[in-house]
Amino acid sequence: MTNLLTRIKDTIMADLHAAVDQKEKKNPIALLNQYLRQCEQETEKVRKLLERQYALKDEFTKEHTQAVELAEKRKYQAEVASKAGEMELYEFALAEHQQYSSRVERLGASLEQVKGQLGELERKYEEMKHKLKDMQIRRLELMGRENVTRANHRMNEVLDSNHITNSANKRFEEIDQYLDRLEHQVKSSYYRDTIDVKIAQLEKEMKLEESKSI
Repeated sequence: MTNLLTRIKDTIMADLHAAVDQKEKKNPIALLNQYLRQCEQETEKVRKLLERQYALKDEFTKEHTQAVELAEKRKYQAEVASKAGEMELYEFALAEHQQYSSRVERLGASLEQVKGQLGELERKYEEMKHKLKDMQIRRLELMGRENVTRANHRMNEVLDSNHITNSANKRFEEIDQYLDRLEHQVKSSYYRDTIDVKIAQLEKEMKLEESKSI
């Protein structure tokens, strides 16, 4: 049963992948958009890591500054204790001074390393942003080419298609014929409306002439 379910699952996934692949072939711009979204997400992750590195540098700087201050303080205290003859206090302050001095050296090395790493991360991050921007501009260029190509294809279909041209010509001819029939009907109607008036006028004029001749 498990094997059957596995085969069904594999078949469905294969069909889905095939459908996605077919869609990507039909619309490469969509595939490019997906790739750019992934690049944008990776760039955002790097930005957050860079922010963490800045925070670490600040922490190292703070710890280094404190260690330097304490080392100087214990050195001064050791000198005061030595002059006062307080040897036990002198030895404690001296040990503390050496401890803080060692910490200053260690923190200083770590701080320089963090600064160097931060500089390298900044350089690579800027490079990532430039490459991402170049790809975004390239996408706009491709979208422009795609739009022009589609528009030209549609226009060529209209301009170069004999079927569309013949259909348009046929429609124009039908409209011409319809207008001719309409004009003929208008003229016929005009003559029908005016012939009675004209005939009556002629009869009246003829009777008038007859009466004059008697």
